[in-house]
Amino acid sequence: MFEMQTMAILMLVGFFFLLMLGVPVAITLATVGFIFGFLGFGTSLFNLLPARIFGIVAGYQWLAIPLFIFMGIMLEKSRLADDLLDVIGHIAGGVKGGMAIGIILFGALMGATTGIVGATVITLGLLTLPTLIRRGYNKSIACGAICASGTLGQIIPPSLILILLSDIMQLSVGTLFAAAVGPGMLLVVVYIIFILILGWIKPDLMPPIPKEERNLVSGKELWMRFWKVVVPPIMLVVAVLGSIVGGVAAPTEAAAMGAVGSILVTVFSGRFKWDILKRVALDTTKISALMMFILICAQVFALSFRGLHGEDLISNMFEVIPGGINSDIWFMLLLIFILGFFIEWIEISYIAVPLFLPVLLAQGADPVWIAMMITVCLQSSFLTPPFGWALFYLKGVAPPEVKIKDLYIGVIPFVLMQGVALFLVFYYPVISLWLPKAIGW
Repeated sequence: MFEMQTMAILMLVGFFFLLMLGVPVAITLATVGFIFGFLGFGTSLFNLLPARIFGIVAGYQWLAIPLFIFMGIMLEKSRLADDLLDVIGHIAGGVKGGMAIGIILFGALMGATTGIVGATVITLGLLTLPTLIRRGYNKSIACGAICASGTLGQIIPPSLILILLSDIMQLSVGTLFAAAVGPGMLLVVVYIIFILILGWIKPDLMPPIPKEERNLVSGKELWMRFWKVVVPPIMLVVAVLGSIVGGVAAPTEAAAMGAVGSILVTVFSGRFKWDILKRVALDTTKISALMMFILICAQVFALSFRGLHGEDLISNMFEVIPGGINSDIWFMLLLIFILGFFIEWIEISYIAVPLFLPVLLAQGADPVWIAMMITVCLQSSFLTPPFGWALFYLKGVAPPEVKIKDLYIGVIPFVLMQGVALFLVFYYPVISLWLPKAIGW
């Protein structure tokens, strides 16, 4: 047993070593899994692998992922986001920090319609960052607001993280979607409060849009554009999430409705083109294939680690931590946060969560509450330097005068605010659990 657990430790060391060498995560998972599985058991362990992989990838719930991805990319490729941001920006632009608040609100809306961090951050970066800098916004604050708002799609339903966690933790997708509404709105409120306070203390960092410019668009015209641009995506979100949370449709059925609805919204806005539909289908296929490939490779790693009694190693590690279940939860969240510096949320979900979850559930922790804290913590994986993907997305489209230092400084307050939200969700579980209980899940 001791030799097996020693190999499990070496397996983790090998995993991080290959990551530091720049080997893709999926290849790292499979390589480490095959090598240490073979050293520990020869070829016998992998007789289980084909059945395990087939059992995972044949899951009906995975159909929801490409459909939700399609919905998000369709709304992004059709450039509907341009008009959305313009309308929200004019509504909030008169407040000190109003454009930043508009960006947060836009990120929340795009998160609910797309759930794709890269699409939201790139869209915001292209459309708003040059304008914000030109209007006198502090570069770090502007970059931080854009990156933070882009990550809201990871917790606001329909979030891909929630779909993956529902499979890993064997929970209803509808339950997790309902539970995520509270923490998602909490993050939006915390971000907006921070921007309002900062705008009040240091208005020169985030000056408002001049009144003359806001008056160029009449109230009637703005109202008409609001109904044409903002209301249809909101109705689509309400229809998709409402059908899931209300128990009217399964997640896969609601996702199909969302995919079709995104096409109808694009047609209604006059942005539909067949070339766009083709590009959306290709991008959806690429993203879905990448996620499934990581999923398959993660099974090799998980099978070998479990065979080497890695789960017993994790359990023993929790036993030596003083403080009971609360300390165990924070230890898990700390490790997930640290992993977020180096790898993406998909890999963290399939590596860390299955290792820690059985220990916490054995102590009576509510799995839905645990899932919400994991989701809030996973958001930081997109923001934390040096490998936060939101930072890379924004740097790729930022003007030349925006340096990587500006991005790193800008996201620090928002990472700290995510920590505040995490503490609130931990100390007040009702934030996550009130809606699932209210609707009887």
